[in-house]
Amino acid sequence: MAADHDLAPARPATHAAPLVFGAGAAVGVLGGVIGLGGAEFRLPLLIGLFGFAALAAVILNKAMSLVVVLVALPARLAAVPAAEVAAHWPVAVNLLAGSLAGAWAGATWAVRMRGSTLYKVLAALMVLMAVALVVTHSTTAGTLALPPWARVPSGVVAGFGIGVVAAIMGVAGGELLIPTITLLFAVDIRVAGSLSLLVSLPTMLVAFARYSRDGSFAVLGAHLRFSVVMAAGSVAGALLGGLLLGVFPDVVLIPALAVILLVSAVKVARHA
Repeated sequence: MAADHDLAPARPATHAAPLVFGAGAAVGVLGGVIGLGGAEFRLPLLIGLFGFAALAAVILNKAMSLVVVLVALPARLAAVPAAEVAAHWPVAVNLLAGSLAGAWAGATWAVRMRGSTLYKVLAALMVLMAVALVVTHSTTAGTLALPPWARVPSGVVAGFGIGVVAAIMGVAGGELLIPTITLLFAVDIRVAGSLSLLVSLPTMLVAFARYSRDGSFAVLGAHLRFSVVMAAGSVAGALLGGLLLGVFPDVVLIPALAVILLVSAVKVARHA
């Protein structure tokens, strides 16, 4: 692990449980109203509000993202027939061929980066997420009519990039996986959501395995109560956000969420 990484919060984690739960719930709602987990919104809170250093925030975010994915997976599979999802298993395998390697590489780079560099990288990736959010929800791009010989390697390359981003930010990666699946493989967006979870889960586990090699998991043990409370808030918020899905017009909601990510990116960059 890079010598200047600090896995303890910048200030003692003595925040009241209602604040931690409420912050997690707010993140869950933001993600739920757009049909995602919202981990990209949780990361700047861990750094800015709760004072965790970059790598510690990433690992905590990854752990909470895993909990949200595990909770969401059964509900998502119940909403979309398993046979319909299973019919697209080659898509998941194609993306996993890249995302598993990308997750390992991303986690490796994260633990080897200087702390100041990691803050800048996280800020840049938040900008990427903001752009992806706007593009995905404001355009009606079709699919890329690629021949099989080009589609398969494109899926591997895309999966690798998504795995890297997911590992470094501690997110599930659905923000990038869903549009990739629909664009490259012409899969219906409902099925794409389920496939993204099936790809996200093993990808996150690989990132976890890589982080564990450097003793990075010590932050989870040291802040277990904090993590459990915030994860519970995130799950509750995601359920509420799911009920609000479609209530707010995208023309207002998406730009507002993008601005939140951009402001968060600026604040995270300043930590460097």
